[in-house]
Amino acid sequence: MTEETGTLPAVDGTPVAWRRRTGKGDGRPGLVFCGGFRSSMAGEKATFLDGVAADRGLEFLRFDYRGHGASGGAFTDLTLGDWIADALLVLDRLTEGPQILVGSSMGAWVAACAALARPGRVAGLVGIAAAPDFTEDLMLPALGEMGLARMRRNGFVDRPSAYGDGPYRITWRLIQEARSHLLLRGPVPFAGPVRLLHGMADPDVPWRQSLKLAEALTGPDVRLTLVKDGDHRLSRPQDLALLGQAVEEVISEVWNRRSG
Repeated sequence: MTEETGTLPAVDGTPVAWRRRTGKGDGRPGLVFCGGFRSSMAGEKATFLDGVAADRGLEFLRFDYRGHGASGGAFTDLTLGDWIADALLVLDRLTEGPQILVGSSMGAWVAACAALARPGRVAGLVGIAAAPDFTEDLMLPALGEMGLARMRRNGFVDRPSAYGDGPYRITWRLIQEARSHLLLRGPVPFAGPVRLLHGMADPDVPWRQSLKLAEALTGPDVRLTLVKDGDHRLSRPQDLALLGQAVEEVISEVWNRRSG
């Protein structure tokens, strides 16, 4: 199996960078990785999944949203809707047949929105420290009244990062636009198999955010695995082993449904 790299123009012409590994072409669903907020397709989980795909002969696609990693665009000019559009762009243009979307943190929110937009293409979901609705449920309360007033006045606030890549500039436009993509205010009509992993020691996204997503999903095959000492990244060897197991379960379930 070979790996290709390239870019696709987004609707505004900005290049969206991608890496794609070909599979055996045996009918099994492919994998698409949706990264987290300010992350890239060169991260540990994306690299791990690329290795899984190479070992199993699976098609695997990873990409960077605009304003992230190797893609063009300025992070502060973009919103969640832009990043969902990027996921749909690569899904539509670079994959064929059923796909399993694997989303990390914000990427799980992006993946779920993409699944709702492409019900005929997305056959399963895997979420890692899923952060649906994090702009409304986590960011806004963390700002407090003074921070919110400053954001409205200046159009942004700078928030510290625990990962050495901050501070993050959070725009009021990002918060407002994300409100059109909130998922946890009602049912999430997705019937495919879903596996969610979340660390109970996650300091950034409480594990109950994944529980809320599990409750909102309408399909019967939804499982949440909690890792008591797991952090937000879930990138330790034992965490990655759980991720590999979750992906294998969803692949098997999708294959069984389609073949019989």
